[in-house]
This record gives sequence, C-alpha cells and structure tokens, in this order.
Amino acid sequence: MLLPVPKEQTLYTYNAAKFEINFEKELLKLEQELKSHTYQPAGYICFAITDPKLREVWATDFRDRVIHHLLVSYLESIWEKKFIFHSYACRKEKGAHKAIRYLKRYTRSATANFTKPVYYLKIDIQSFFPSIDKNILFSLIKKHTSNPEILWLSHKIIFQNPTDNYVIRGDKELLRSVPKHKSLFYAPKDKGLPIGNLTSQFFANICLSELDQFIKHKLKCHYYFRYMDDFVILHPSKTQLLYLRNEISSFVEKRLNLRLHPKKQILQPITNGINWLGYIIKPDYSLSRRRVVSNLKQKLYYFNQQIPESPNLESLQKVQARVNSYYGHFKHANCFNLRRNLYLKHFKKLKQYLKPADESFSHFVIKEHYLNLQKQNWGTS
Repeated sequence: MLLPVPKEQTLYTYNAAKFEINFEKELLKLEQELKSHTYQPAGYICFAITDPKLREVWATDFRDRVIHHLLVSYLESIWEKKFIFHSYACRKEKGAHKAIRYLKRYTRSATANFTKPVYYLKIDIQSFFPSIDKNILFSLIKKHTSNPEILWLSHKIIFQNPTDNYVIRGDKELLRSVPKHKSLFYAPKDKGLPIGNLTSQFFANICLSELDQFIKHKLKCHYYFRYMDDFVILHPSKTQLLYLRNEISSFVEKRLNLRLHPKKQILQPITNGINWLGYIIKPDYSLSRRRVVSNLKQKLYYFNQQIPESPNLESLQKVQARVNSYYGHFKHANCFNLRRNLYLKHFKKLKQYLKPADESFSHFVIKEHYLNLQKQNWGTS
C-alpha cells in the first residue's frame, strides 16, 4: 500500500464509525452526561509528527471531539465579536492565505506604495501551547461568560491533564526526541494545552486576544497581524518597534505568564522580505520558504520509492491530495518556475498517474487512462 494508514488514524475511524452507527443514542447519552455533570473526557492518543516541524500531538476520542465542537460553537458566539480583524488562526473565513493577502495589502499602504522605508518586527511566544496558564485562561472565560454549564464544561476540558490517561502510538523514539520545554510530560502543574484539540486552538485565541487588545488599543499599532502565537508589526521607525517589543514582552509576562521567544525576534526592513507563515513577502512579489519546498521534495522522493506498479485508486488519491496541498500553498506565491521544475525533475514515476491540470501547474489530476483502467478492473472483478 502506497500510504499506510497509521494505527491512531485507524482507531479514529473505528471510534467515529461506532459513534455514527448509534448516532442518536450516543448524542442522547452525551446530553444526559452533560446535564448530570457526569461527563468525563476519555484518554488521549499521543504521537509525534515532523511536518512542518517536530511536535507532540494529543488526539482525543471521537465523542470528546463532538463535545469540543459544541463548546467552541458556544464560545465563538461570544468571542468572535471581541477578536480583532487581523487575528487569522482557527477562525471562520480567515486562515494563513488571507493573512498573507492582507499583510501584502497593508505593506503597500504602510510604505505609501513603496515610496517610504518601513521595518517589520516579527516575534512569537516561547513554547506557546505547553506554557499556557490554565488558571489565567479560565479567568478570561469567566470574565465574559456567566453560563454555569459552559463554565463547568470549560473547566473540565481546560484542567484535564492528558498525561494522566494516554496511550502512545507511532515512533516512540521520535516522541522521546521532542524537547522537554515543548512537551506536556514536563509541563508544570496547571500549565499547557494539548496540540491537536480544536478547543486548544480556540482557547489560545482567547488567551492572546488580551494581547491583541493591548497592542491595538494601548500601543496604538495600526499595522499588526497575528496568526496564533506568530505576529508581525510594521512601522517606519526601528526605535519604535524596539519599544513596542519591550512593552509586549512585559505585558505577556505580567498578564499572561508567558515569554517571548528570545531567538525568534526579527527586526528588518521589509525590503529584505517578511518571513511569515511559509512565505517570504517582498514589496513587489512573494516566494515560498525553502523549508516548504524541501518538505515536498522529500515527500515526492518517498512516494516514488513506495509506489507499486499498479497503485490502487484510494492510495493514489491520497498522494494527489498531499501534492495538491503544497501546490495550493505555492499558488499564493510568485513561483511558476518552481511549480514547473518540481514536476519536471521530481515527480518521476508519479508522472505515469498524475498530470498538471493546466499550463500554470496550479494543481494535478489523475490521468484519464488510469481512471479508465480502474473502471475496467472494477467491471471484471
């Protein structure tokens, strides 16, 4: 099989199917548990990933994810109108590509159509998810939510410690190689949210919304953009940006009990290119980061090593989806030559099955002769 299904994914599928088979019964059971306050989150599956970088991931049970969506849906109705416009992570009709698009637009505005010099400050939070203070987070929710049922459920999810009930899947050595400061196994009491939960992403936005308000309304930063804990500020003065960095550092330490990453602070002219969300954004064009390109090359090499002579359609569709996800990323940069050269030099065996959908190499489709061959095989089986 070209793309083996991980054991943890198989378990997700089994639990999801089990829930859906008894859908009405399971929902009524969850409703009763919530009303009687007998609901208890199940254990986690813990594993490590390396794309886009080494991380510890915690996956919860399917029924718990139903609860997470329920809670986030309620909290969204409160916080969405409190979030600033230029916060782009884990929000409807936002996302990384929209963040890049607006940063490009405001770069032109800040420089008066590139006639004035402007600098950018890029900073992020050190070990963000493992460092989130649960007590501070819950106090922020209490500040804007009076519903006792929502507060009870929020507390239940926030203060659950994934390391109390979990199983490890995948490469255990890879998991052990996750740095201690990025792991919940070494997080202090009442610190850290699990990467992998919808609630964790939304709670992170609630936490950093306090920072957004401070930067926009107290520091009066007009050109400020945030995607999760990674944010950019534009200003014509380097001195002012250094002042802003110090004020932000003081705020996150005193109010949120977090720290700015000391080694991930960039202050440069925008003409050098703003390195953000997988792109290098220049005044008149943008490029994809080398790391993104390198990751795709590695995947293409793996696909070509693993692909059998007659891959099944499901496996090939997974490869197609993975490749197209990268080309979807490239589509937002000025990199036609890159898209074409990757196809010509690195697709190799995959060219037998995938072809460019258009002359711009925007994405790839499965070749018709292969699809027809599959239909013939189905007809004779």
